[in-house]
Amino acid sequence: MANRVQLVFDFVSPNAYLVWWPLRDLLRETGAGLDVLPVFLGGMHKLTGNAPPMIRDAEVKGKNEYAMLEMRRFIEKHRLNKYRLNPKFPFNSIQLQRMLYAADQDGRAVQFVESLLPAIWERELDVTDPDAVANAIGEAGFDAADLSRRSQADEVKQGLIENTSQAVERGAFGIPTMFVGNEMFFGKERLAQVEEELAKG
Repeated sequence: MANRVQLVFDFVSPNAYLVWWPLRDLLRETGAGLDVLPVFLGGMHKLTGNAPPMIRDAEVKGKNEYAMLEMRRFIEKHRLNKYRLNPKFPFNSIQLQRMLYAADQDGRAVQFVESLLPAIWERELDVTDPDAVANAIGEAGFDAADLSRRSQADEVKQGLIENTSQAVERGAFGIPTMFVGNEMFFGKERLAQVEEELAKG
């Protein structure tokens, strides 16, 4: 029975923030579970030949402007008015993703994501400052020193690489990607389709 959603996730994506809260609402309404798959978006782009839309579509007249319009509409629809583009965007997320992987090993990936997303995408956390990141992690109830230490382990580094490769092998090329069983859905605008797939049981 398809009663869980797997979310391919990297903190660096603004759309990862934007999809998170409406997805969480949807899951509460449907009673479905959530699995977070930590990946490295930079690695995913390299494997697929993809690129951030602002770069990929820069020469297409009007396309990025329309994407921003759709983002504003999505923010308004879901009342995500706390959202702020992080001043350091686009930032290197590899360390955050490795710590997320370590948190996932402890069964706390959802809690880790839910705690740090507001810090990054609402309160403009300086993700390039290790001390600021450690403080935010500690305030969220995690042992920042432990996660930082474990993030340097070969097991964690390799695990994140394998997650990224496996997501690409399943068809993922960007974020947010969601899987319900074997069905893939890309983009925050696909939540209605995710809901329909969950309803099939």
